[in-house]
Amino acid sequence: MTPLYEDNHIIIVNKAPGEIVQGDKTGDKPLSEIIKEYLKVKYDKPGNVFCGVVHRIDRPVGGTVIFARTSKALSRLNEMLRKGEIHKTYWALVEGSPAEDSGRLEDWLVSDGRINKTFLASQDTKDARHSVLEYRVLARGIKYSLLEINLITGRKHQIRAQLSAMGHPIKGDLKYGAKRSNPDGGISLLARRIQFVHPVSKANIDVTAPPFPDMEKVMA
Repeated sequence: MTPLYEDNHIIIVNKAPGEIVQGDKTGDKPLSEIIKEYLKVKYDKPGNVFCGVVHRIDRPVGGTVIFARTSKALSRLNEMLRKGEIHKTYWALVEGSPAEDSGRLEDWLVSDGRINKTFLASQDTKDARHSVLEYRVLARGIKYSLLEINLITGRKHQIRAQLSAMGHPIKGDLKYGAKRSNPDGGISLLARRIQFVHPVSKANIDVTAPPFPDMEKVMA
């Protein structure tokens, strides 16, 4: 966890692949608790420290995550998220090379919570949700290509499932068809950039996480 931006109301951190945003059945310490400890020490705060979870990204994914330092910021950010006023851009290093330099993927997705996986489905499938993303190719290597992803909808495992169905699974993502795992157990999907209007000050917030080393190699 590396802080990328912080003020009195919010903190944005660079989550490492493998870290969890919120507590789960694994019992591993989540980022929300790590940030509380960080804030307590940095600002010498007595008693409990507030740290509200605004949104989550999958455990094997890295990059920008927003947390709220006040209840006012949390409620406003939750409303902004619901209205689609928080814009997230992802980078994905995928196997192979897409035929087009850019494109739009529209599918119907359904998630199976028992195995924590999302599948493409027909429109009339029960609980299927319309899922849309846009992509453009930033760089092409011998084995991998780097894509920039603009999420139009935010479904569970959407990017992972749609890119896999396109024939270009994300590097290291064994669950969705990658040939081999990454050494750190994560996948090469990065929440690269997050943009929104500050819920209290109304300033424009634009925060970017650094690319993974394997992404830099393709860009070189």
